[in-house]
Amino acid sequence: MADVVLFHHSGGLTAGVRGFADLLRERGHTVHTPDLFEGRTFADVAEGVAFVESVGEDVFARRAAEAVAGLPAEVAYGGMSFGAARAGEQALARPGARGAFFLYGAVAPSWWDATWPDEVPAQAHVAEGDPWREPEAEDELVGFGGELFVYPCAGHLFAEAGHPDHDPACAELATERVLTFLDGLD
Repeated sequence: MADVVLFHHSGGLTAGVRGFADLLRERGHTVHTPDLFEGRTFADVAEGVAFVESVGEDVFARRAAEAVAGLPAEVAYGGMSFGAARAGEQALARPGARGAFFLYGAVAPSWWDATWPDEVPAQAHVAEGDPWREPEAEDELVGFGGELFVYPCAGHLFAEAGHPDHDPACAELATERVLTFLDGLD
């Protein structure tokens, strides 16, 4: 089973994020869920994004690096929206990453003037009608060999149980694909 670091979205370490981590744990994976917002949560995506902008991306990048510093290098990284960037940073910065998955967004290694490592499989899961989608990042992910799954739903946090964006059918399919991905890293 995989050792996974799951970085939360701009809502913070919500009950929905913890619930997703628990689903991975139920499948036998070890999941670490660093709280980069130090206990703060936001019900609205835009409020969380405003908080991130007010504090600064570099602060969260540093917090993410500190959160994984004591972990083995051979982990899989998962990121949800805002957390996808944190997961991508760590997969690029720490040799030994086993894989990376991104919910509610994709990452573009060019954001860090980097090239995705050939040995690190990656996948992204996005909603077709998500107003926060970044097609350029999705294109770059596909260009380096990552898998892109686009779901027929509209909400940004479509797999977040309890969130207004939640779409049960899309959430179930995305969760099963993430679990299959992680199971395949053994």
